[in-house]
Amino acid sequence: MNPGGEPERDETGLPPVDIKVPDDARELDRDVQAYRRELRAFRRSERRSRWHRSLSKDGVVLPLLACCVILALITGTLLTVFTATSNQSLGLPGSPPRSTRPGAPVAKMAWNHPRPNATIAFRGTAVSVQSLPRSVLVLVPPRCGCAGTIAWLAAVASKGSAVMFLIYTPATKAEVESLYRQVGSQLRWRMQLAEETDHVLSPARVPAGLPPGQLTAILLGPSLGATWVSQMSPRDDQRPLVEALTGLPI
Repeated sequence: MNPGGEPERDETGLPPVDIKVPDDARELDRDVQAYRRELRAFRRSERRSRWHRSLSKDGVVLPLLACCVILALITGTLLTVFTATSNQSLGLPGSPPRSTRPGAPVAKMAWNHPRPNATIAFRGTAVSVQSLPRSVLVLVPPRCGCAGTIAWLAAVASKGSAVMFLIYTPATKAEVESLYRQVGSQLRWRMQLAEETDHVLSPARVPAGLPPGQLTAILLGPSLGATWVSQMSPRDDQRPLVEALTGLPI
């Protein structure tokens, strides 16, 4: 500035600028705060721009798409394997899927037969098999010698929340009562004795495809159908029988 108060000629050719410097620096606080706000907003904008640019690059999108495709292939393969395994039919032809442990023996089963139109005598009262809740009817042939298998069936009935009836005839009454004393002493609330009264239930009268004259169990599940089981062993897998009782896969 010249002594007259007029700006001197700027040798750089730029227009003159009148800059006022305050005597108290605190007067610049508002300007400093506004500058810092603008600086923070600029940094946030820069971060968003960097993320947008990185995600829009082919170098990131393509690996993500490749991972999604690989996961889809793995999931489809596993579903195919599990579906094929669960649909394997073990038992009679046309039987529904059964889940078994690999290498576990499997009893012979006949699924989805009508409930026998039979009557049993239970505690002095005639009871229709058609009206029974979830139950296991065990048809014991003469000279069975099958205490171990009956105990195995009692475990199946317990897992399926079912009541088990040992069915006897006048010819097998003494043997069935003996089996009941051997096996049912600790299971009296879950195992009961019942007499066949109309000669409909018999190990000799089994559905086609099952061997007659052997220890046979009739599983009464939640539906009106019945599943007949024969050729049982304590080494067999219990899960198919429990599924027949509950109607639920295990």
